[in-house]
Amino acid sequence: QVQLVESGGGLVQAGESLRLSCAASGRTFSSYAMGWFRQAPGKEREFVAVISWTVSNTYYADSVKGRFTISRDNAKNTAYLQMNSLKPEDTAVYYCAAADFIVDYASPNNYRYWGQGTQVTISS
Repeated sequence: QVQLVESGGGLVQAGESLRLSCAASGRTFSSYAMGWFRQAPGKEREFVAVISWTVSNTYYADSVKGRFTISRDNAKNTAYLQMNSLKPEDTAVYYCAAADFIVDYASPNNYRYWGQGTQVTISS
């Protein structure tokens, strides 16, 4: 199994940037697709981005495309989410997740392992 720990969240103004990190341990990191999801209070968890077992394959939610970049460094067992041009509507708890396989990359049900989450708050 895989243990995931997010970090890098915080409070920033609209238009600024943050980079989230997801440190993984437990088994071979490169065997998993890594996803980022977010959840605001009272709302369902929503897909943000995913990166496949190979670093070159990435997919993004329409709401973040062009602003966010997902990446991974298998040698460091870490996934990242670079978030630029942040908007107030990006405010949420951000979770990283690992999937053994993918049927629908945008569905939380596809991901077996989850981190504890890190709060991202964007002020106007």
